[in-house]
Amino acid sequence: MNCPYCNAEVPAMREICPNNDCYRPIKPIPVPSGGKIRFGAYDWYVLDKQDGKMLILTEKIIGRRAYHGQVEDITWETCDMRKYLNGEFYNSFNQTDRERIIEVINDNPDNPWYGTSGGNPTADLIFLLSIADVTKYFGDTGLCENRPKEEPCDWCNDEYWPWLDDDYDINRRAVDNTGMVMSWRLRSPGANGRCVAFVLGNCWDEFEHGGIGMAGGGSELTPEKLFVFDNLDTLSMSDNEHGMNGIRPALWLRIDGY
Repeated sequence: MNCPYCNAEVPAMREICPNNDCYRPIKPIPVPSGGKIRFGAYDWYVLDKQDGKMLILTEKIIGRRAYHGQVEDITWETCDMRKYLNGEFYNSFNQTDRERIIEVINDNPDNPWYGTSGGNPTADLIFLLSIADVTKYFGDTGLCENRPKEEPCDWCNDEYWPWLDDDYDINRRAVDNTGMVMSWRLRSPGANGRCVAFVLGNCWDEFEHGGIGMAGGGSELTPEKLFVFDNLDTLSMSDNEHGMNGIRPALWLRIDGY
């Protein structure tokens, strides 16, 4: 078959166009059971509803931004991304919309594979999802708790792959405004305090992405001197956006009438 967007030849069973300049989903990304709403300037997926409020996540990757401006050990509590989302991004909504956004206390679990500390609970108006949130709302095959061994991974010098790859990959995929499948950041730590977990998108290879990059990235090494994936997710990035992972803000929204 051929890609309906760029007409490139797509091998049988591929779900994403292999053309690096296209990389659009051939197989549609499922909409969560909660559906979609419009809020502010964005379309959002509804992930949860309870007690007069709902958890929403932007449908698309709305931009790319560094997680933190220094190469140092960091947690969600003190990172630049959290300051941006709860400051400049929150203030981009009008007053009526801001009054509907509910401040919540988020737990920040440690990385389930590497044990890296997630830090203290935080009071957030707007935030990124955690690894636990993603498995809860997009599907869970239990791999966080029961990490499977793979064939030895020569390029990462480990007996495990550095990402969670399961039947729910397609649910986790997201596109940017051009329609290209791209990586998007989570608030959970990676293999060490200088890495942050993310959902994999376009890495320009043969893999069908949507897995969770549990180790993070940035060509960092774990304490065991193991390579952790690639350069798509360093905490500190250059001024340009090349290779920088996307962001999908999440928030709890007061339901009209409550």
